[in-house]
Amino acid sequence: MTVTQAAPALSRAARGQVGNRWSILVLLCLSLLLITVDATVLHIAVPALTAALEPSSVQLLWIIDVYSLVVAPLLILFGTLGDRYGRKRLVLAGFVLFGVASALASSAANPGMLIAARALLGVGGAMIMPATLSIIRQVFTDRRERAIALGVWSAVAAAGAAVGPLVGGVLVGFWWGAVFLINVPILLALLPAAARLLPESRERERRPWDALSAVLSVFGILALAFGLKEAGAGSLLPLWMSALVFFAGTGLLVWFVRRQRTLAAPLLDVGLFRRREFTTGVAGVLLGVFSLVGLQLMLAQYLQLVMGDSPVRAAIRMLPLVISAITGGLAAAHILARIGMRATMSGGLGLVAISLSPTLAWGVEAHPVMLALCFIGIGFGVQVALLAASDTIMSSCPESRAGGAAAIEETAYELGAGLGVAVLGTITTIVYSPALHAVPGVSESGMDRARQSLANAAHVADQVGGTAGAALLGAARWAFVNALHTTIVVSVVLLSVTAAAVAMLLRRD
Repeated sequence: MTVTQAAPALSRAARGQVGNRWSILVLLCLSLLLITVDATVLHIAVPALTAALEPSSVQLLWIIDVYSLVVAPLLILFGTLGDRYGRKRLVLAGFVLFGVASALASSAANPGMLIAARALLGVGGAMIMPATLSIIRQVFTDRRERAIALGVWSAVAAAGAAVGPLVGGVLVGFWWGAVFLINVPILLALLPAAARLLPESRERERRPWDALSAVLSVFGILALAFGLKEAGAGSLLPLWMSALVFFAGTGLLVWFVRRQRTLAAPLLDVGLFRRREFTTGVAGVLLGVFSLVGLQLMLAQYLQLVMGDSPVRAAIRMLPLVISAITGGLAAAHILARIGMRATMSGGLGLVAISLSPTLAWGVEAHPVMLALCFIGIGFGVQVALLAASDTIMSSCPESRAGGAAAIEETAYELGAGLGVAVLGTITTIVYSPALHAVPGVSESGMDRARQSLANAAHVADQVGGTAGAALLGAARWAFVNALHTTIVVSVVLLSVTAAAVAMLLRRD
């Protein structure tokens, strides 16, 4: 079926826009790349930023985290607004806001200004992200072409998050504000191209829009994400208050779901979750990103704090993960066509579990070749599984609800990332702390600080110096490796169970 046959109601101009679908895909992927890079670009820029603005530890946490905390709860809101008022205009408005926020962030004179600018960046990113998937669903009507487009999209999403620290490491050499200011000329080039190329929504929603549902979804997901992050970091709230915030968010989301079931025109079609393929796809995205982001953080710490790599060198050594992720995203469409949805998704998750297993035998010694092979398997497997999950999600809903479905998928990405960092990071801390026993020559207060994290242990060891400092650092490294092994066991079990569940739940193609 041709694109014109699939959409006979389109005007000649609109058909011309759809004919430029590959140019549209490039534009959407460049937009997505900006958003995903910005989520991790500060990881290496932190030292220079700290020297320039002198934020407190809590302010520094918010500078890094506020972007994701704002993006996650707004995805469903802007996804459904795009369905109702037009995805193109939402993308254009998001470009403008993202550019303005980038300029404000680069010129921030104090931590408060930078936190506010980062929050605005999150709003702009949330306006753009749902439209990238729903417009792909709109312009790629052929199932095979759409699978290829989604593979490119997922590869860009993974590559952006993975290369963010590397980009930050290069740009911060000039000036810390360059990590934000670089967005402005790119957006100035993308804005006119988007105005010319992007199609209008074919099926515009005309149903009532429920403001209370929007409020419940935003504050429910925000409270859920904030509670999870605080439970893992404990920087602002005690554990019991973090749990209270988490359960309050859960309650708001339960209220949101129940309200959607009673509305004649719900903000989000929760009936989509009655479809086995849709629910399985969302679960695959959530758990796939959970493993990728959580393990990426843990392995990055392994490279820097156990192996002694600098941040930039660690980022370079993780390049096989980036390259294999891009390759997996591009190859996934062909794999999907050959072996089917069920085998692609479950096989990808299984490959990640197998690729992680060799790390359970490692200590503090270097394994450069095996590490690269493990990264290749992780990146390729995750991307193949995510492409299959994304294709399942977007193919199981009508185009008029594509924005909402895309928002659910991208919310699963954000929540998966937050869960991965919070849960796996918490497991690492719980195992690491008691495994680090007292070291002769190190005070009790020094040991208490060293047990908080491996980074703190390295700082204390440097202050103590001599034989005692070297002994403390060696003991801390072994304690961290022991904790990392526990985290990997949890991940391998979770990935294996998920792969088996996918194989049983998805129908044979």
